[in-house]
Amino acid sequence: MAYLDKKHNNIRIVMINTSHPGNIGAAARVMKNMGLTRLYLVNPKQFPNYEATAMASGADDLLSQATVCSSFEEALEGCRLVLGTTARERKIQHEFIDAREAGGLSVCESAQHEVALVFGRERTGLTNDEIGLCHKLINIPTNPDYSSLNVASAVQIVTYEVMMAFQMGQVQTTLKPEESTEYASSEDIERFYEHLQQTLIDIDFLRIKQSPQLMPKLRHVYNRIRLKQEELNILRGILNKTQKLKE
Repeated sequence: MAYLDKKHNNIRIVMINTSHPGNIGAAARVMKNMGLTRLYLVNPKQFPNYEATAMASGADDLLSQATVCSSFEEALEGCRLVLGTTARERKIQHEFIDAREAGGLSVCESAQHEVALVFGRERTGLTNDEIGLCHKLINIPTNPDYSSLNVASAVQIVTYEVMMAFQMGQVQTTLKPEESTEYASSEDIERFYEHLQQTLIDIDFLRIKQSPQLMPKLRHVYNRIRLKQEELNILRGILNKTQKLKE
C-alpha cells in the first residue's frame, strides 16, 4: 500500500503499563489497519498473552515484533518528538493539540526523525513525570458526561489521523519538508535535565525538598521550545563552566 513508507517506520506507538492484554491486541489490530507497525510496551501487566493474540485478529506479527521496555525512557530512545495522550488538566500547563494536529505533526516530522505517540494506563493515564517527558499533549474531546475512553480506542483515533494526514499530504507545522532540523534526542534531553538539576544544587539555587516544582517547571520551559542539538550542546557547556566556577 502507498502509505507504508519510511515515515510510518519512524512512528512508534508506546503503551505504558497496560493492565488488560486485550487492549494491547486491539491496539495492534488498529495499528495494522492504519499502516503502523512499531509497538513499544512499557512494563505490560500480562504479555505475551492469549487474549492479546485473540484481539489482534491477524496482527499477530505486530505483537511478535513488539519491543518490551522496562522504563518509559527506554521506550523513547532515539525519539525527537514525543506526543502524549491525556484527558486530565495539569497544574503545569503543557501545549495541547488535538488528534488531527498530532497526525499532521507526526507525519511531517517523521520524514526526518523518530516520533513517539504515547498512551498511558487504562485507569490513571500518564503520571506527572511521564508528562514531563512529552513535548506536547494530545487531548481527544469526549462527552463530558461519559469521558472515559478505552486506550485501544484512543490508539485508533490518533493512528487514523496519522494515516489521513499522510494520504492527504497534510503538513500542520511551520517546518518545511525540505528543511532538516536536528532536534536533541529524548535521552540527550534527559541527560541535560540531570546536569541542570545537579548544577542548580551545586550553586545552592535548588533545594529539592523546598522547591519540588522547580525542575518540572524548567522541564516545561525547555520541552515547549524543543531544543536543537546545537542549542543543547551550548547549554551543557554553560553548565560545565558554571560547575567549574563553583569548585
